[in-house]
Amino acid sequence: MIEFYPQIKWVHIAAVIVSGSLFGVRGLMMLACSRYTNHPALRYLSYAIDTTLLASALMLVMILHQYPFVQTWLTVKVLLLVVYIVLGTLALKRGRTRTLRATCYFAAMGVYLFIVSVAIAYHPWGIFSKLLS
Repeated sequence: MIEFYPQIKWVHIAAVIVSGSLFGVRGLMMLACSRYTNHPALRYLSYAIDTTLLASALMLVMILHQYPFVQTWLTVKVLLLVVYIVLGTLALKRGRTRTLRATCYFAAMGVYLFIVSVAIAYHPWGIFSKLLS
């Protein structure tokens, strides 16, 4: 399976970009009070992308033998992913006020970007790892 590593990594990176972009667009739609923010087509597309993202992540874990709760940077990614999901749910569905939804949207985008920086740096401090060195 190692021979497919480059392709699986590419699929994972593409899914990260598409997933984050779709969340970003849906968040902007929420801020604009669009009734299409939670349109079924967008929700199902999001589910499909996130399933692809999770499947490719699990394949990479198996190929590389790098596991969350063993590698600190992967542990941080998994924990931040949970935070991102909770904030995203509050931003797009469960937030009771527009202010709360907007705050959760911007916080979720910040967490998303930090997760990406952790993945790029292979370091739990992500973009801040250079400042600590």
